[in-house]
Amino acid sequence: MALQLYQDVALTCDLPSHQLRAGDIATLVDFVAHPNGGEEGCVIEVFNAVGESIAVVAMPTSAVEVLRADEILTVRALPEAS
Repeated sequence: MALQLYQDVALTCDLPSHQLRAGDIATLVDFVAHPNGGEEGCVIEVFNAVGESIAVVAMPTSAVEVLRADEILTVRALPEAS
């Protein structure tokens, strides 16, 4: 299944700078072309468990995947800010 705007996706890699981990759920909000013809990118927005936006991140489309029916959602606490 191809990625579509405004669908929920799962991260396929950790993003330590944003305290995000592979498997975290985000909403795909835009597609962006690579400025030098490289891999297409996307912009995702990540929400906490009560629906508040906590991060907006640009990344390669290979770093997200479509959610599947054989997966289950979970909740984890964000690490405390230092």
